This record gives sequence, C-alpha cells and structure tokens, in this order.
Amino acid sequence: MSDVRYPVGPWQPPATISAADRARHIEQIAAAPAAMRKAVAGLSEAQIETPYRDGGWTVREVVHHVPDSHMNAYIRMKFGLTEDKPQVKPYEQADWARTPEMRTTPIAVSLDLLEALHARWVHLMRGMKNEDFARLINHPEWKAPLSLDMVAAHYAWHGRHHVGHITDLRKRKGW
Repeated sequence: MSDVRYPVGPWQPPATISAADRARHIEQIAAAPAAMRKAVAGLSEAQIETPYRDGGWTVREVVHHVPDSHMNAYIRMKFGLTEDKPQVKPYEQADWARTPEMRTTPIAVSLDLLEALHARWVHLMRGMKNEDFARLINHPEWKAPLSLDMVAAHYAWHGRHHVGHITDLRKRKGW
C-alpha cells in the first residue's frame, strides 16, 4: 500500500446501494468490534502508544476514535428515522482525539463501548424497512443530503479503514 492513510482505499461513495450492498454494510458494521479487538490483541502499552503513521494518531487514539465517531453516526441515523431531513451536527475529530480521557482510558473500555454500540446499531438497522434507508439527513460538510443507506455504507468503510490502520502498522513493524 503506497498510502498508509487509506489501508482499504479512500472513501468512495457508491452511486447506488442495492439490498445486497446494504446487507453487506450491516454485516461489516456487525463485524467491526471483533475485528478491532483482533487488531489490538496482544499489543504492549508501548505499541498502543505508537502512531499508525508519521503524524498520525496512536493506536490508542484510533481505538478511542472509532466508538466516538460511530456514536455520532448512530445518533444521526436515529435522528434520520425520527425527524424529517434533520440537520446533524459535525464535530472536530482531531479535538475529540485530544480530550483528557483519550490519554488515560484503557482501550478495553472503548472496545467494550464499540461492541455494545454496534449491537444496538445492528439491531436497529436489521429492523428498518427498505424505505427507512432512503430517509435523509443534512450534514453541513456534504454537498447534498445523505440517505441512511449512505450513512451505513460510509461507516462500514470507516470501521474497516481504522482496523486497517492498526493491522497495517502491525505488519510494517513485524508485531
């Protein structure tokens, strides 16, 4: 991989999302917590404090970032289900990565949070109707409203993306 920032490739919004694509996205979201646990299994504290790339986040920061980000996605999806084209709030990911608990909380806490969050999220999505996935949210950083299908697609990629940061680091370092 020539660009370690994108171990599974950069995010490419799909032009269309079929029912099979949706099912695959939900399964990828369901699998993300176990994949993250496997990616960090057996790492020492020094390894957890290693950036995945020069100038990048440490493994610890990546592990804490994923549930932060996915909590926002889950809430956005809930807003999208319960409101008509809600305006969702963005957040500064880099600032969230510098809050005090990011340095001191054991990664096991975020792994547990990710597992519980994804269990709820997957139950939600598996209970949604096809037309629910067509509902829209407005995100100020996107040019057009996003369907809940696109939210699921993006976060399916996002989980694989960050697991890839850690697994690629382990390969490069021989861990």
